[in-house]
Amino acid sequence: MPNAKTAAPDAGETPVQTGAEAEQKVQTEQVTVEDKSAEAEELIRKHSYAAAGVGLIPIPWVDFIGLTAIQIKMLHQLSETYKIEFSEDRGKAIIGSLISGFLPVAIAQPVASFIKAIPLIGQTTGAITMSILGGSTTYAIGRVFNQHFASGGTFLDLDPTKVKAYFKEQFEVGRTVTQAAKKETE
Repeated sequence: MPNAKTAAPDAGETPVQTGAEAEQKVQTEQVTVEDKSAEAEELIRKHSYAAAGVGLIPIPWVDFIGLTAIQIKMLHQLSETYKIEFSEDRGKAIIGSLISGFLPVAIAQPVASFIKAIPLIGQTTGAITMSILGGSTTYAIGRVFNQHFASGGTFLDLDPTKVKAYFKEQFEVGRTVTQAAKKETE
């Protein structure tokens, strides 16, 4: 009598997938880099606007701390989008390196935050400056990481010195985007 196999599959065999499981696997695999990049661009836009909004907080240093938190949150969400292990410490180090290489921005953000301590004029000037700088730097940081992750990179292999020119270019684009968004809300 033929031996019917009714037991669980051997360790070397893989269980048969149901139709629904197989279809879900195919759908998951169809998520392309373009889809991830589009999702990432939306994250960058939202976080840039949030960073610009935080820049309007009239309390010195609170805006600067809030800006850092928004940028780290954006990097965390970008890493989730690309299914890359997130490293907060490495993210902060890269952000610091990118911004410090762009000296006027590195100096301007804390100065703009400090200027807010001057009654009336300082608060207005500092808020406007910090808003535009915050939105622009967040946009540029997001674009650098999006490009890097989309090309298969991780937090560990991003070399800030190699992307500084792209960061500066995207900072200018971010400034335009932030100023345009500001005009839309006026």
